[in-house]
Amino acid sequence: MADLVQYYGTGRRKTAVARVFLRPGSGDFKVNGRPFDEYFVTDSQRSAAKQSLVSTESAATFNVIANVSGGGVNGQADAVKLGVARALMLFNAELRKKLKSEGLVSRDSRGKERKKYGQKGARKRFQFSKR
Repeated sequence: MADLVQYYGTGRRKTAVARVFLRPGSGDFKVNGRPFDEYFVTDSQRSAAKQSLVSTESAATFNVIANVSGGGVNGQADAVKLGVARALMLFNAELRKKLKSEGLVSRDSRGKERKKYGQKGARKRFQFSKR
């Protein structure tokens, strides 16, 4: 039996984690077993998730299977973007230069800032009363 050829990449953004598998195929894109357009509703989410494939002009050559969990849908879209970029670099290391110039290789480490004691939130204070 022939071995399954696939490339794997993990993407993270905020609390979202995406496990992305690239398989040679016709350009089919599934997220959590659902069609891509059904899972990512807005155009910005769709363009963010497909940005790595579009910049390397390999959208029609791979089937993408992504399992995402945690966070919101926007964070998940960015996590898929990083996962696809990492999987593409495993497929062809020469794509790294193109992906890096577009800023698709680095993980966005920004997260939610913790709430501090004596304050209403991370930055917001309780109302100050002079008298």
